[in-house]
Amino acid sequence: MAAIVGAAGLKPTLAAVKAGKRVLLANKEALVMSGALFIEAVQASGATLLPIDSEHNAIFQCLADPATPGLARKGVRRILLTASGGPFRETPAEELIGVTPDQACAHPKWSMGRKISVDSATLMNKGLELIEACWLFEAMPEQVEVVIHPQSVIHSLVDYVDGSVLAQLGNPDMRTPIAHALAWPERIDSGVAALDLFEIGRLDFERPDEERFPCLRLAREAAQAGGCMPATLNAANEIAVEAFLEGRLGFTEIPLLIEAVLKGVEPGAATDLAAVFAADNTARRLAGEWLSRR
Repeated sequence: MAAIVGAAGLKPTLAAVKAGKRVLLANKEALVMSGALFIEAVQASGATLLPIDSEHNAIFQCLADPATPGLARKGVRRILLTASGGPFRETPAEELIGVTPDQACAHPKWSMGRKISVDSATLMNKGLELIEACWLFEAMPEQVEVVIHPQSVIHSLVDYVDGSVLAQLGNPDMRTPIAHALAWPERIDSGVAALDLFEIGRLDFERPDEERFPCLRLAREAAQAGGCMPATLNAANEIAVEAFLEGRLGFTEIPLLIEAVLKGVEPGAATDLAAVFAADNTARRLAGEWLSRR
């Protein structure tokens, strides 16, 4: 199980992949940062890569043949990546300026660490998941659509070219994707209660508001730019979230810092890990300089 949060998880996760292990991937930053390098290592070593994030695990379950390369060859038109919308989905934009770390960490559906909780509140977590989905399922950024689904019952969907849309449903409990990956291709009892559709009653869907939550837009732009830009995005976000949790940065300033860093670098190719970590270091330096000028 690779579950180290942030850039720190890249090297140990990649080492497990190169050793040909069965890797249950919960550290999305490993793929966000190294992308093609990571996937090439999986293919070269014969490692088995199984996604643990509830959304990516749901997509994996909805694909008829996950091993077949490319969405087109699977008959897939697009991936629908669901998001709860976080704790501020209905908060007026003018009130976001005063958001505190404790408020940002009070997720309405999932119990997570403080860093990931803040990412969920800004929708950066969904942006990172979008980039991860592109690498896991050989998708282009425009083939991955984010859908706000506040009940967090549908964990993601796959839209096929024949008009079929397959969804994976379940109670919001990480024991389900973990049990699925541990037992795959079999099934085991995870201890999660059966889904009661009568109690849920309704399922709602909304488009994400990228004006109020620009981190999602920034992540998509980084995915489209490719190369080391996702690594730059991730590093800038880690510094921004750390500063917010320490009270040195406002909630609405998180995307301002990230965008400033992205605009301050030239897109570079992710030719090797040295290039990836160089981009990571540059982004952290630029983020620190931005904070010092405030």
